[in-house]
Amino acid sequence: MQVFEVVIALLLGGAALAAIARHFGAPYPALVALAGAALALIPGTPTLVLDPELALALFVAPVLVDAAFDASARDMRVNWRPIASLALGAVALTIVVVAVVARLLVPDIPWAAAIALGAIVAPPDAAAATTVLKQLRPPNRLLVILEGESLFNDASALLVYRLAVGATMTGFISGWSVIPMLVVVTAGSVVLALVLSRLSLMVIVRISDVSTAVIVQFCGAFFVWILAEQLKLSGIITTVVFAMAASRRAPELIPARLRIQSWAVWEVAVFVLNVLAFILVGFQLKSILARLEEATGLRYAIFAAAVCVVVILARIAWVTGAAAFSRWRCRPSVDGAPGPRDAVALDRRSAAVVGWCGMRGTVTLAAALALPAAFPFRDLILTTAFGVTLGTLVVQGLTLRPLILRLGIKDDGSIEREVRLARVEYLRAAVDAVAACHGDESAELVRRRFAVQLRRAEKAFAADGADSNRPAPEGPGPEASSAAGTDNADDDSVVIRAATEAQRRRLVALRGDGTIGDAAFQRLEEELDWSELGWSQIVTSGRGDSRQ
Repeated sequence: MQVFEVVIALLLGGAALAAIARHFGAPYPALVALAGAALALIPGTPTLVLDPELALALFVAPVLVDAAFDASARDMRVNWRPIASLALGAVALTIVVVAVVARLLVPDIPWAAAIALGAIVAPPDAAAATTVLKQLRPPNRLLVILEGESLFNDASALLVYRLAVGATMTGFISGWSVIPMLVVVTAGSVVLALVLSRLSLMVIVRISDVSTAVIVQFCGAFFVWILAEQLKLSGIITTVVFAMAASRRAPELIPARLRIQSWAVWEVAVFVLNVLAFILVGFQLKSILARLEEATGLRYAIFAAAVCVVVILARIAWVTGAAAFSRWRCRPSVDGAPGPRDAVALDRRSAAVVGWCGMRGTVTLAAALALPAAFPFRDLILTTAFGVTLGTLVVQGLTLRPLILRLGIKDDGSIEREVRLARVEYLRAAVDAVAACHGDESAELVRRRFAVQLRRAEKAFAADGADSNRPAPEGPGPEASSAAGTDNADDDSVVIRAATEAQRRRLVALRGDGTIGDAAFQRLEEELDWSELGWSQIVTSGRGDSRQ
């Protein structure tokens, strides 16, 4: 009961810390990490040990599904080179450097265990960085690079982590079998994810109850991870591909009422899991501190601080070097001709921000918690993982906002332009759809309302310097004015349904052909969802009035 009381109290405390972080423009995981560290030092708090096999599935699977579902496939394709550079190159450099430093500081630690430590602390968590960045509205490309990196660096780091843990526990790994195994695991994970995404949507679209549908979604995230692990595939790759594949078809299949409420549930669930991860680490640190002598504790602290510094410097070195090399490749030729374009060529200010966005988070904590109980130097590795997470969140997380303001990095307006364009396009589709319907005076009022919205949207689009392809209708078209009036109470719902369906089809088509990315799509999808629910309330109340 005592553990339950502490967890409830800390969840409430986490909510309060998140509110404080939003007020000051800081990432809430930084304050929650400080609370987790304080938990380990408070006398009388209980100790709690989590089953290592549960840690990754519990904390990583839902967080990855939530992040991957919102990822923009179009934008990640455009920026695949910087994303791959960070997810592979920066992770590999961090693993190597951390392993070498670990061996220099603690010569008795096996190489495989040192590599496992490097893989644990290698992948940054974009959630902390984007929490700050979205408030400051930087260029969308920076957000895409960081979010894309966070999806794929987990996969690369945790594959190395699994190999290193296996080698440590068994003392053997076949070098010749690693590459074929990775190819088979990756391909099998992608195929399994695509199959499961279709099956998942087939089940969810047949569920009308919101609570049941949300539970199925949430449990489905765990099922995907567990099935992949049981089949000896990659839970990370399977989960990421599953969520990205499902997100492409979900807008056409899932109703607005379900989508709005499920978004709210997922947001709360991810927040709770992040807080719980820090709480559980705090519990385990307390048991570790109880076993340590003062001299050993000091050595642990020095080791963790050294690894934290190395992790920060390794990322800065990689990002700065890769960006400088790309700018050098893109330099103009001697005769003044422009050089080749290179998507990795971040300018110096953007490279500084990306290099500083190396905060570690839930994946690092979960990987450390997932180490087997008999793993050599487990206490040292767990303490170091938390130290790196705490250090990067506090040092980098709390200074990221001042850095961006100092560098003067601002929004390039690309998302707003896409939003304005898409809004014009789907309102035109709605006006055309309503004009093709036959209805009474209320149907004509619906058409006029969409026409007014369209004119406003076109003015906003034109004010942005864009040129409209078609003029906005100035009033009721001939189709609407000649519509035959009826007394059928269902006419309104037919007209509104035709308009909303036309809007959604047009919005999905704009995303499908790459005209807009997922950031603009998700904003407008939410806008349409609330609009659809508002229309449904009007129709429902109108039917009630007509039956009185």
